[in-house]
Amino acid sequence: MKLPHKAHVAMVDGEHFTLFRNTGQPFEPKLEKEENPELDPTNFSAGVRHQDEIGQRHGRTDLEELAHGAAAAEWLNRKAIAGSIDDILIIADPKTLGEMRHHYHSELKGRLVGEIAKTLTGEPIAKIEKAIETA
Repeated sequence: MKLPHKAHVAMVDGEHFTLFRNTGQPFEPKLEKEENPELDPTNFSAGVRHQDEIGQRHGRTDLEELAHGAAAAEWLNRKAIAGSIDDILIIADPKTLGEMRHHYHSELKGRLVGEIAKTLTGEPIAKIEKAIETA
């Protein structure tokens, strides 16, 4: 995957949100950790609306995890609208990424250079960079 120089990389799962910046070249990313944004996951209704019928019946969907994904998307929306983010790659586990997509603002969509539906939180930066290269 081509990741523009200075692009942001948001890595999200149901509990964590880490922001990186690409200081490398487009086809050879070099990630540097930025801030860990503070989120206020309050959008619990979204998870109920978006979980599948089986998940609703058996209570398999963790609403706190989905609310965290919604809060991450809302944080990214604010940054995109304010012009603080030009290019963004989002890496998230499939369930979180699916929830985040429901909350993308058009400004964020316009700045999105890609998505990777994979759980990479807690992995070494070199493994994350390799996943971006091969995506």
